[in-house]
Amino acid sequence: MDDTLWDRLSTEARAEVNGLVAADRTIQAIVVIREHAGLPRPELRDCVDLLAWLDRAERE
Repeated sequence: MDDTLWDRLSTEARAEVNGLVAADRTIQAIVVIREHAGLPRPELRDCVDLLAWLDRAERE
């Protein structure tokens, strides 16, 4: 996965996304990603792919 979308997020937004994912609040994590990634606004599929990438990275 290209982690370019993750790189577009600020440190604070990344921490918020990580916290939401840890709390099993995927929808809220996607909202944060879309709000903080800037333009062009990421598509839903891109956000889901990013969350899957984060999950795989955490398991390794």
